[in-house]
Formats: sequence, C-alpha cells, structure tokens
Amino acid sequence: MLRQIEGSKAIAETVALCRPEVVCAYPISPQTHIIEAVGAMVKEGTLAPCEFINVESEFAAMSVAIGASATGARAYTATASQGLLFMMEAVYNAAGLGLPIVMTLANRAIGAPINIWNDHSDAMAVRDSGWIQLFAESNQEASDLHVQAFRLAEELSVPVMVCVDGFILTHAVEGVDLLDQSFVDAFLPPYEPRQMLDTEAPVSIGAMVGPEAFEEVRYLAHLRQLDALERIPAIASEFFEATGRESGGLVRPYRTDDADTVIVAMGSVLGTLKDAVDARRDLGERVGVLGVTSFRPFPSEAVRDALASARQVVVIEKAFSIGAGGVLSNDIAIAIHHEQTLLRTVVAGLGGRAITRRSLEKVLEEASRDELATLTFLDLDRDAVDRERARMQATRRSGPSAENLLRDRATVAPKVRA
Repeated sequence: MLRQIEGSKAIAETVALCRPEVVCAYPISPQTHIIEAVGAMVKEGTLAPCEFINVESEFAAMSVAIGASATGARAYTATASQGLLFMMEAVYNAAGLGLPIVMTLANRAIGAPINIWNDHSDAMAVRDSGWIQLFAESNQEASDLHVQAFRLAEELSVPVMVCVDGFILTHAVEGVDLLDQSFVDAFLPPYEPRQMLDTEAPVSIGAMVGPEAFEEVRYLAHLRQLDALERIPAIASEFFEATGRESGGLVRPYRTDDADTVIVAMGSVLGTLKDAVDARRDLGERVGVLGVTSFRPFPSEAVRDALASARQVVVIEKAFSIGAGGVLSNDIAIAIHHEQTLLRTVVAGLGGRAITRRSLEKVLEEASRDELATLTFLDLDRDAVDRERARMQATRRSGPSAENLLRDRATVAPKVRA
C-alpha cells in the first residue's frame, strides 16, 4: 500500500511485518524514531508476540540481541554512530558466533567533534566485523531491504546490517509502497535456527577456540560471506518477480553501457548523481552511475563487469581512511586492478555537508577534461584549512581546531581577553 510516510516509520512497520520476537535498542539520533515506532507497536499489541527490552546502553542492546538469537528468537536492533562504536565488541561477537541478527544502522558521522549528521564513517568502522552490509538508496529500498535482510540472515546464519542515511532518509517523508503481512509471511519463512541453546540438547555457543581451529572458524565465516554473493541477487530477483521493484541486489548500474566515465557511490547520494548524469548526458557526455548496494560482501566480479568499458571511474566517498584515502575506492581498485582504468576518489558529504547537483556536475566536467585530481575533497574550504595550519605553526597553544574553524566563521562567540 502506497503511503506518504517518514522513512523511520516505514522501516519500523516493515520490521514489524517480519515478526521479530525480541527487539532491543538504546535511543540515539537519527535512529530513535525507528525504535520508538517499533516499541509503540509492541506496547499496543499490534506486534505480538514480541518482547521489547529497554536496555541501558548500545553494548547491552547487542548483547541482548545475541542472547535472544542464541536461544532461537528472531532478533532485531538499531543504532547509529557512537552507539555502534559502543557496541563494537558485541558486534564482532554476533558475527563470530554466526547469529542471524538484523540491525538498522542510521548512518551518522563519528566524533569528535560531535556531529549528528550523515556520512558513512560508522559503517566503515565495522566493515571487517563479519556483518553483511546493505546500503539503501531510497526509503522504498530501505523498507524492502529489511525483509530481504531477515531472509538472507536466516538462510546463511550471519548478521545483516541495513545502512540507511541518517536524516536524509530516516526523517524524510515520501511515498513508500509498504508490503502486506501475507506477502512477508510467504517471502520470509518462520525462523529455524542453525544453532540454539536448548536444555534438551545442550551445546556450548561461544566457547574458547585456540590456534588449532581459530583460522578455520574465520575461513568458514568468509565462505558464508561468499555464499551471500549468490544469495543476495537471488533473493532480490525473487523479490522483484513478486513486487516488480528492483530493491537490493549487489550493484545497480545506471546509463553505464556506453559510458566513458562511471561514477560509483552508495546510499542516498545516488539519486542526485543520476540527475547530474542526466544533465551531462544532455550535453553529449557519455557518463553513468554505478550504485553499490552490497558493500560487504564486496561484489568484486559484479563491479568489474559493470566497469569493464569505462575509461575512468570516479568514486564518491562519504567516509575516508585518515592518512590513506578512500575506503570504497580501495575495494574498487582491487576489483579492477587488471583493467587500464583511471581511478579518482572524491570525498564528499562528511558530517552532513550537502552534496549538490551543481558540485557533482563540476566533478563530472573536470573528469571529462582529465583535470580531476586523484583525491579530491568536494567543496573543501581551503582558505579555512590554510588559516588553521598557519595558526598551528605560529603558536604552540593554538587551541582546538574545531572551535577555531567555527570562530573563524563567527558561529561561536569570540575569545574574551581580560
């Protein structure tokens, strides 16, 4: 049923259709509306049987999800940013134990300085934890991906993280075609755990493993991720046949067949990128977009095939590895390392800075003239950076850079000298 609905509420209602038996979370913006809505449905009895557990921290939330999943319950949670870092130890435990927990990550920048707006630095921080990571382009896809995520998690016994751009999607009100309960029940079978704690058949889950078997355990986790490279597109194809919607999958090409330059990105920026590409196409430039939905496992073969004809690849990064460069770019580089393709990285949107169509068109224009640098920070205020660098060189006690930058912009009160 098509409804005008906030993204968070659409996600919450879709999660409820998946019939989770245990939901646990600690509120943190921009995740809060999701978990509030789920909690309200549990309290009203419209989501039943389900136990909603109020916990004292994000670490506790993931710990409860682990315990619930280990006893055979379908478990769900949600978090963002610092909350994800707080539950870091348990995030690794969930993956290492092979527990099919589904978690919504409302992507948000990681501090310091404190920032509540969107980028992908939180997801990048746990990219090697063993969780599958699926990135939503729109609220429609965010909704649809959660149904697919539960199916995928339980088929492979691996946790799945659905990454949704904070505020940009979570707090946007737009049309979303919500599924009905009968469809979800048919698409998502009742949960049959691969492993569970049972007094009638006792086992140990999470026992200590020494050098004699640890490498093999890790390799088995790797194989499950490789299995997901087959199951993700298969589940997305089945979903498409039933709904007519292309949600999920590994990658999503747009006007790439004859493109000399392909711009690669993840998440909500893809919509703006498509508009920018359409504008450049009208000017006769052969450009296209490749959206990456599955970041982990990384679909190297699908990426390589999609970029095979491109002379130049530009990767839009909403996070980066300080001291190294692009994160997504590195995976793209590995995927196409045998190809004679120019690779450019553009870091954009950090801390919620707007990524405008005009700026993206400028990137494509520079790329078409082979003038785009290997690493670019989109719309970076170099004058502000130079002022702060000069300040740091002029005096040892130059003060905190974040506050200095704000003061330069007159957004905080100036220092008062006695």
